[in-house]
Amino acid sequence: MSNKHFRRHFPLALAWLVGFALPAAAAELGIEGAKFTIDGKPTFLLGISYYGALGASPTTIQRDLDDMQRLGFNWIRVWATWSGFGNDVSAVDGEGRAREAYLSALKRLASECDRRGMIVDVTLSRGNGAAGSPRLQGLAAHRRAVETLVSALKAQRNWYLDLGNERNIRDKRFVGFEELKELRETARRIDPKRLVTASHGGDVSAEELKQYLATAGVDFLSPHRPRDARSPGQTAERTRHYLQEMKKLGRVVPVHYQEPFRRGYARDWEPSAEDFVADALAARDSGAAGWCFHNGDNRQAPDGRPRRSFDVRERRLFDQLDAVERQAVEALHRSFTQPQRKKP
Repeated sequence: MSNKHFRRHFPLALAWLVGFALPAAAAELGIEGAKFTIDGKPTFLLGISYYGALGASPTTIQRDLDDMQRLGFNWIRVWATWSGFGNDVSAVDGEGRAREAYLSALKRLASECDRRGMIVDVTLSRGNGAAGSPRLQGLAAHRRAVETLVSALKAQRNWYLDLGNERNIRDKRFVGFEELKELRETARRIDPKRLVTASHGGDVSAEELKQYLATAGVDFLSPHRPRDARSPGQTAERTRHYLQEMKKLGRVVPVHYQEPFRRGYARDWEPSAEDFVADALAARDSGAAGWCFHNGDNRQAPDGRPRRSFDVRERRLFDQLDAVERQAVEALHRSFTQPQRKKP
């Protein structure tokens, strides 16, 4: 390595090890009506799943984030309770207490994204036992996890908390609306301005929408739309429906599609690059505030490979994307760098 190369890269490597002590261009996530803002500027959140990031090496993180920024992604989704393929990289344990060194890894990742002006989704889940044992089983443990994360990351303004992934599913993942209310109040006591949501598996009914806004008090809606070939053609209508229903309820918040369809999931449908682009543009153009390029393991393969964001210990995310996904992220970049058409 040349002296010039060493001088250029050593400070960043050192910053990773000590928690990114380099001066940061801090980014602040906010909300303005039905839109997200970054540093006060209305911004559509174009994101990418990065679930198992806390198990990745510093080099993997740097290279993946470089590619994300090159392609225009401005937020990532990371789980604080992630276990899969025989490896637990959760930032909190089953009782909600800190797990080192993974909580420190989450803090470093949030700081690095902050330096880059990127937003981080930090997701909690009670789990369903499919990837390791269920966790946070009970309000006390779940509340402790919220306290742990909000306290540890309080200094960063570039992240939000998903209180419970697909909290409506009636298995070990289930978190009731009254529980969500208590968890939301717990976060607010520690950090009054911290944005929180609670993601929903499937489309949200009118009664559920009312409960999310009035009882749970989430800052934005996070529906996980159905994963079938009809989905891209339905997203615009669903977005307009949510916005209209919220107007009737007297409170309009952003609609954030943080976990749409993906490849490697269903036997009967593998989305094309065109499907990803159509869904993302339908979300943006119909008034949604954010959309995620979701990716994960191959459910048809015995070892789950390619595991993509679900396991980035051995191979980084962008080295695990298949040919269609690589086409999709490039096409998304082209589509989102073009001027948005004005509505007639």
